[in-house]
Amino acid sequence: MTDKNEAPRAGKPRGKVIVTCAVTGSVHTPSMSPYLPVTPDQIAAEAIAAAEAGASILHLHARDPEDGRPSADPDIFMRFLPRIKQATDAVVNISTGGSSLMTLEDRLAAALRAEPEMCSLNMGSMNFGLFPALDRQTDWQHEWEPQLLEATRSSIFQNTFADMESILTRLGQGCGTRFEFECYDVGHLYSLAHFRDRGLVSGNLFIQFVFGVLGGIGPDPENLTHMKRIADKLFGDSYSFSVLAAGRHQMPMIAMAASMGGNVRVGLEDSLYNGRGELARSNADQVRRIRTVLDALSLEVATPAEARQALGLKGGDRVAF
Repeated sequence: MTDKNEAPRAGKPRGKVIVTCAVTGSVHTPSMSPYLPVTPDQIAAEAIAAAEAGASILHLHARDPEDGRPSADPDIFMRFLPRIKQATDAVVNISTGGSSLMTLEDRLAAALRAEPEMCSLNMGSMNFGLFPALDRQTDWQHEWEPQLLEATRSSIFQNTFADMESILTRLGQGCGTRFEFECYDVGHLYSLAHFRDRGLVSGNLFIQFVFGVLGGIGPDPENLTHMKRIADKLFGDSYSFSVLAAGRHQMPMIAMAASMGGNVRVGLEDSLYNGRGELARSNADQVRRIRTVLDALSLEVATPAEARQALGLKGGDRVAF
């Protein structure tokens, strides 16, 4: 018998691009943009609108609806996950990253309850510096916002090899969940190859190259070509790659990724803007913007069904929400 987490070796549909939308994240705070979704109602509405605009994967975090701080509470996730599933066919991808101030058990709680088709998985421990944002913002709605940003100066995001083994075993083998492997530097690709060689991951891997986070690889075009070259060396034709880039680097880097045969990620988790000095009023704004770029490149956008086939997902009928 085939393990339920085994996936076919198939690349993304030729000529089609999988668009992921990261709806809220845990990086930005409510004071940075009035358009950042915070409540379950807002997160559900933003996710559904992004799917209607063309996102085939929705990457989701939760926030405390009272003050917008990042939350790992499964009950909050369950206030928007079923609504998204009922309203759209998009693939739901739940973060296992959460925030650097959460424990591993906190970060896994919602995913273990929901058993989603996909989860993100950061491929290593790292410095994850958000504190430079303190220099760009002076007025805060909540005390926790500058405190959280400052805390990243002296803390790390922890994902040890033992942590990653636990996630791969409990979610991957236990729930049939597949992963968006978030690689913030070249060494993360080698860590992923290690788990592939040990048989803890298999099938067509979906690798997210992450650029522009302080502590990770920089948002330089040559870094994208290098990451792809190493991934080609390690994984051959048994992976698909996507790119996310922080802040103003979002659109240039993902446009480059699409031209190289990759997939793209947009959303207010990664950038609050929809152009120079213009706050994005919604996640759907960014989805529509990258679709304009893809259309100019004569590239088609993959449907949720095509994304599921390409990535070997179990299907929305096998989730627990």
